Amino acid sequence: MGTKTAAILFTACLLLSACTATKPESAATSNQQDSVASDSGNSAKDQCSVSSPKSSSKQAGSDDHNSAGKTNAQNDKTSESNETGAATSATTNNKMYHLNKAYNVIPNQQGTEKKVVLLTFDDGPKEAAMINKIIDVLDKHKAKAIFFVNGYRVKEHPELLKLIHDREQPIGNHSWDHIVLKNKSEPEVKKQIESVQKVVKDITGQAPVFFRPPHGAGGDVGRKVAKENGLLYMTWSVGSLDWTMKKNQPNKTEALLKNVTEQLHPGSNILMHELPWTAEALDSLLTRLEQKGYQFVDPQSIEVPASK
Repeated sequence: MGTKTAAILFTACLLLSACTATKPESAATSNQQDSVASDSGNSAKDQCSVSSPKSSSKQAGSDDHNSAGKTNAQNDKTSESNETGAATSATTNNKMYHLNKAYNVIPNQQGTEKKVVLLTFDDGPKEAAMINKIIDVLDKHKAKAIFFVNGYRVKEHPELLKLIHDREQPIGNHSWDHIVLKNKSEPEVKKQIESVQKVVKDITGQAPVFFRPPHGAGGDVGRKVAKENGLLYMTWSVGSLDWTMKKNQPNKTEALLKNVTEQLHPGSNILMHELPWTAEALDSLLTRLEQKGYQFVDPQSIEVPASK
């Protein structure tokens, strides 16, 4: 009886040992097929993941290499993304204003000064003495203005464009020939705008980012071509009417001051020209604007379209 019992117990142990040895493979197969999220399944999956030392070493080496490559790529990407983000953030931080549909200067955020004006001068560059006189007054009042230039004038006197640039005033695109663009074909409008972009960049190293169509008439094609060249399209919201004045007209300074102040409002985009009487009246105009509590917006703080 004792011998039989011992034999039975021995046989049972052998069977139990065999069953235990096959359980991990069976459990692993079951988990791979069913992906059951249970304690027993997880346990079997852990057991299934154990492989031979050689296989494990090879896979680890391959994974380490791939992982390192992927990590470096991710790090490069992250670094690149961080740099781009920082640059974008800096650019965004500098762009405190935008132009609305009426071409007024509008703050991007609450708390940004609203009582500002944008100063602009069209139809240059004309004469060194007049340009210097205008910029001397701008410097006196710590102001910047956009000088919208015509390509044919730049071609005749590139040194005048360089003068404006060297005196650190922004340069805008006012087309090549100062013609009405709204009724022109797209190829002609492109030529009028893009030729100015090129000549200004060739002389100063920087292409304009502001575009004002002659006579305020660019049309849909003018807007399209300006946008394609990363230019902010604008006309104006306050006209000085200096272009209507005659050389022998009396009291031009007072007339100009009246024209501007009667239309004045926060965000005014003021149109002036490179004209002798405008240069003469500028100090009085800026002084009066300051007395009314206005500040001069830096054109570089205005949002412009992204270049393609």
